[in-house]
Parts: sequence; structure tokens; C-alpha cells
Amino acid sequence: MAIQYSEIEYGNFGKCVCLENGIIRLIASLEFGPRILSFSTCGNRNILFEDVNRDFCELNKGYGTWYAYGGHRLWTAPEVMPETYYPDNKSVLSEFVDGVLTLRTNPTPFGKEFTVSVRMSDSGTVTIRNSVLNLSEQPAVFAPWSITSLAAGGLEFIPLSKKQAGFLPNRAMALWTYSDIADKRFRLDDAYAVLRQDPEAAKAFKTGFNVCDGYAVYALGNQIFRKKFGPYSEVRYPDFGCNFETYTNKHFIECEILGEMREYASGEAAVIEETWEISETKQSPEEVVAELIATHTAQ
Repeated sequence: MAIQYSEIEYGNFGKCVCLENGIIRLIASLEFGPRILSFSTCGNRNILFEDVNRDFCELNKGYGTWYAYGGHRLWTAPEVMPETYYPDNKSVLSEFVDGVLTLRTNPTPFGKEFTVSVRMSDSGTVTIRNSVLNLSEQPAVFAPWSITSLAAGGLEFIPLSKKQAGFLPNRAMALWTYSDIADKRFRLDDAYAVLRQDPEAAKAFKTGFNVCDGYAVYALGNQIFRKKFGPYSEVRYPDFGCNFETYTNKHFIECEILGEMREYASGEAAVIEETWEISETKQSPEEVVAELIATHTAQ
């Protein structure tokens, strides 16, 4: 089936664009962002988080209120105020050409332009190109940061490095001040980590790793979401060398990937490319993750 493109009204998010191919469906906002708001198999529930009530927000003095909205967004690291939480509440520039949906912001007051491009395949995958362009007249030091917020109630699997490094370390891990290493939602093993989203857990949790296998998986209901990204490289990453981070609170869980932290020249873009895969399953999230653990540890 050919890729179908349409403009729709979606929930209380206003005017959006929809891509579908008979197998999967993706919806992105035209009124703010760039944000991808929905991703699912056709006829199924949205696996991305939707902040319908605008519960998660930050007041950014002098700039207004930043809203999580949900779904997928593009930031830069390190996380700082006011730049990180500059409200992306204005309409985006949109075009659909040769099967590629491109969503672009106007330049921010901090000299950056954010662009998210989406190409849907004929199967259950989409390829996403996240680009941050330095439009300032001076070089800027930052890393591109791709964040995908996923709906509550699922289970996340993160493969950890099994590289034999002799006397050298093979795994990096970062923890934030609010992260409890004994958090019951979090399980850490020699070869993997598992994080459960729990709507009843009041405290937030975040951790990061050097994920060398280039993917993470989130299982929710009867859907399996796989976020695939490039290999871990010998470059400088934020947060003690993490190219992957995950965060959860009572509302959602996030799969986050980070690119190289360096000086980007005026007119230079920092890019993260990723592939999303989604499929349906008859297994429970626990069974899905158990199978992923068995496969990864056996390799």
C-alpha cells in the first residue's frame, strides 16, 4: 500500500499531519514542535505518551510555559534553563516531498533551528532524521538529543555491552540526584537493564548507559516498539559518556539518544538518525522482555 498523507484534527492537539501505510500510523503536530504525537500499528492504541491535560510543564521566566505534550521531541544537551525549556508552542514549517515529511521550527532566540524528518517504509518502520542547525554567528558547544516519550504501563529493555575489554572497563552508567539505585522499577544485570513504567510511583528515576548494540525496546499491551540508532563511537558524549538515557515518572517513560558533544560551527548541523519499528504480539510485556534477555545473553 502506498504511503497515505493527510491533514487531520487530533484530540486536543489541533491540526496535525498523518502518515499511514496500512500497517502503521504516525501523527505529528503542525501547531507546535516539531513533535511526533502518535505511533502505532493501524487500529491500535498510541504507544507514545499523550499529555492531554498538559500536566507536565515548566515555567520558563521571560519566555512562557514549556509543555511536554508527549511523543517525540528534539533537544540539545546539556540540559540548562532557559534554552532547554524554550517553549516550542508555535506552528512548524511543514512539507511532504518524495515521501519524506519534514517539520522545521523558526530559529530560536538561542540561534538554533530544529528539524525532524520522517520517511515511512512499506512495512512497520519509519526512519527519523533529527537535525539541530547552529544559526548563530559563533560556534556553539552542544550535543543533539532525541527524546521519545512512551505511554504508561510498559516494560523497557536496554542491552548493555558484552565487549571483552580485558583490564579496561566496558560499561558506563550515569545516575541523577533523584535516582534511587534500589528503585523497584529498575533491574540491573551484567548484560542488560530493565525499567518498568509505574503510574503509581511518585518519584522520578533516570539513568544512562553506553549502549553499544544500537537499540532499546519498549513493550506495552500487545505492541513492541524498538528504537534503533547508530553504534557507540569513540567521541565525546554528554553525562559521563552516555549515548542512551532513560527517564520515568508517574506519567510516562522516555527512550533518549544523544549524539556527539562538540563545538558546531556557524551554519553546521548536528544530526541523529534513528529507526522506529513497531509490531503486534500475543506475548505479555514480561514475556517479550524475557525473550529479549535470553537472546542477548546468549549472543
